[in-house]
Amino acid sequence: MTAAFEPWNETRGAEIIAEHANQEGATLVILHAIQEAFGYVPEAAIPMVAQALNLSRAEVHGVFTFYHDFRHKPAGRHVLKLCRAEACQAAGGDVLAARAEAKLGVSLGSTTPDHRVTLEPIYCLGLCATAPSAMLDGRLIGRLDQNRLDALVAEAQR
Repeated sequence: MTAAFEPWNETRGAEIIAEHANQEGATLVILHAIQEAFGYVPEAAIPMVAQALNLSRAEVHGVFTFYHDFRHKPAGRHVLKLCRAEACQAAGGDVLAARAEAKLGVSLGSTTPDHRVTLEPIYCLGLCATAPSAMLDGRLIGRLDQNRLDALVAEAQR
């Protein structure tokens, strides 16, 4: 199960930003820290990060939207990521992605209506030799097939 996240709080967001503002690559570090605390990067955090780092909102928004791992809204209790890179596609990943979408009733990049499962695409888990691959709540899974996928979906729906 994914960690419980605190609700967005501007004061806590400002603390996180101040804590990481002087680090190398602060924009990425701060965005990751905010998502780790709140489960997503609230829109209100973007101008706060920009101001703290003396960047434009567009620059911070550009970083936020460039990296697929940042979320615009909270994820479900469980996050199932399916690799969409070429090796996984060639090994049957497209069929498995369609199966997961059908079983969960949502498309990639969406969360089930009961907020139990977020189904996300990911572009390489580094398991090309054991493709197709997935990740459930941070746990890597290689050699994914229909049975293993069904088991992952069932686990995430609990």
